[in-house]
Amino acid sequence: MPSFARTDSIGVIQGNINVFQAKSEDTEDVLQLLVRTAEWLRSKNSTQWSGLLQGEDSHRTPEAIKRGEVYIFMQGEVLAGMVMLMLKESAWDRELWGEEGHESSVYLHRLNINREAAGTNLGEAIVRWAGSGIHFAGKDRIRLDCIANNPVLNRFYRSCGYEYIGLASNSMGEFSKYEKRYD
Repeated sequence: MPSFARTDSIGVIQGNINVFQAKSEDTEDVLQLLVRTAEWLRSKNSTQWSGLLQGEDSHRTPEAIKRGEVYIFMQGEVLAGMVMLMLKESAWDRELWGEEGHESSVYLHRLNINREAAGTNLGEAIVRWAGSGIHFAGKDRIRLDCIANNPVLNRFYRSCGYEYIGLASNSMGEFSKYEKRYD
């Protein structure tokens, strides 16, 4: 694991978790966290993120890191969580959201919590930070989607202040769409 003795923190959440924009040297740790989470999801009989277990990364995480769209949350030297904030819509986003509103939107993907940090409300803190702790020129909202048949996840995003926009379907299933204006 690379050394996280950095001085380039862009924020702090929950009092002791530093926020960093991921760098190329973080790629392997970020990918390992994603795969561990996909394995955990599979152990819970979920197919969510199962493509990661076959080496498929629909959000092309290494490229997103190079573009500066991945943020990591460090508790000391431990990678406690991550989130992807994409400034340009992906093919996935266009498929679910249609052709409107992309210019003013940031797309939240791959919210991910290290299982060792689970149960500490870190996911909520990251989602709230994404909605008020960072801003992007020309962007006034955050959009996200989640699997429609997971009531816990859907309640979670509503509790974080995201407005339910509607359902969208593709070959992977049905997805709930959420949106939040920047604070």
